[in-house]
Amino acid sequence: MKIVVVTVSRGRTPWADEGFETYAKRIRRWLPLEEVRVRPASGADPVAARAEEGRTVLALLRPGDRVVCLDERGRFLDTPGFRDLVDRAGIEGRHRLLFLVGGPFGHDPGVRERADLVLSLSGLVFNHQVARVVLAEQVYRALSSLHGDPYAH
Repeated sequence: MKIVVVTVSRGRTPWADEGFETYAKRIRRWLPLEEVRVRPASGADPVAARAEEGRTVLALLRPGDRVVCLDERGRFLDTPGFRDLVDRAGIEGRHRLLFLVGGPFGHDPGVRERADLVLSLSGLVFNHQVARVVLAEQVYRALSSLHGDPYAH
């Protein structure tokens, strides 16, 4: 199985890139991980921007992908629940587990509808840079637990 993080993002942020890559390197001990960046749509209309970004994101998805859309209105999982989500994707023989991180205006409704799970990382709202670092740490924590690594104690 491969993990893909799709992030709607304007540019690079050194501190977030460093944090994400710290966990990405650790994750890659067990699974391939790829980050795909989608440029945010230009324009002031949030609905049009979300729709354009949504079309781009949906075009990246393949049949058989397990898709998790990160959204503040999503379902909450505890650490064991998140670990089980990652484990189930592998057990089901999914080729890719995708996590979708939205841009400044969030996700288009079509993206949320396509997702197998809409997940909230917290009761707090994070910008996409913070969300991708938190996500990477949680994926690493889940894989650590599944592999008996002491990090996940």
